[in-house]
Order: sequence, then structure tokens, then C-alpha cells
Amino acid sequence: MRALETATGKRLLGTPMIRRAIVRYAIVAAIGNLMWEVFQLPLFTLWQTARPGYLAFAVFHCWVGDLLITLFSLGLGVLAVGRSWPSRDYLQVAIVTLLLGLAYTVFSEWLNVEVRGSWGYASAMPRVPLLGTGLSPLLQWVVVPLVAFTWARPSIALTGRPRP
Repeated sequence: MRALETATGKRLLGTPMIRRAIVRYAIVAAIGNLMWEVFQLPLFTLWQTARPGYLAFAVFHCWVGDLLITLFSLGLGVLAVGRSWPSRDYLQVAIVTLLLGLAYTVFSEWLNVEVRGSWGYASAMPRVPLLGTGLSPLLQWVVVPLVAFTWARPSIALTGRPRP
């Protein structure tokens, strides 16, 4: 597979270490987000009102959105603070990526629950005071990225250097 290149001929996805970290991050995030979407279904009103086929569609739809948010947040995190990522600035990129995912989640949950009414929270969904956002979606954007960043971080075997 040939790496993407910019107009100047610079590789967009850089070194094999960068590609490996992105792929590892994306795989873990994809698995984690899919599991999270399935397990949090009972915390939404859809669980009680929709047919199984629509529930499957809803999980798939949300999971694809999660993947887009995941990769977009990582890309912005790398551009903002970690152009040497993953060999350096690892923690800074993780923090910015996590904050971007959380910010988008708060906005999306507000827009879709309060404004559009696209989905609703079941009474079992704990809500964060002041924000009104469901706790489960917020935790998803903390737990899944942290696990993915932990798994994606280059090890001594990959870089020849110990982790700082």
C-alpha cells in the first residue's frame, strides 16, 4: 500500500511507525466503540420502542459516526500539538484528541436529544449535572480513546527506545 503524498511529495501518513500507530488506534477504537454502542442501548428510549432491525441499524449508524469522530479527532490532535506523534508528544495528542471527542459528544448529544429529538435517554441513563448529557456517551469518549491510545503507543520493540 502506497502512502498518501502531498503536492510537495511529502508522505502524509509518514513512517511505518505512524501508520502502525494509527491502524492500532483505529482498530481498538472501532472494537471499543462498537461494544460500547451495543451495551449502552438499554440507556436510550430506542431500546424499548424500536424493532431489532432498526436497533441494529442504529448501532451501525452510531458506530460509523464514532469511527469518523475518532479519526477526525486524532488527526486534529496530531496537527495541533503532535507533529512528531507517535514518537513524541504522545500524551499531548491523547489529551487534545480526548477533549475534542468529549466536546463533540456534548454538542452532538445536546443537538440530537434536546433540539432535534433524534433520540432520547431512558430513565436509567445517568445525566451529568449542568450539561444534561448522558454519562454513558461521555464515558465512551474517555474510556475507549484511553484504551486505544494505550494499545497504539509504540513499544521499545517498534522504536528502539523505551517509552518515556
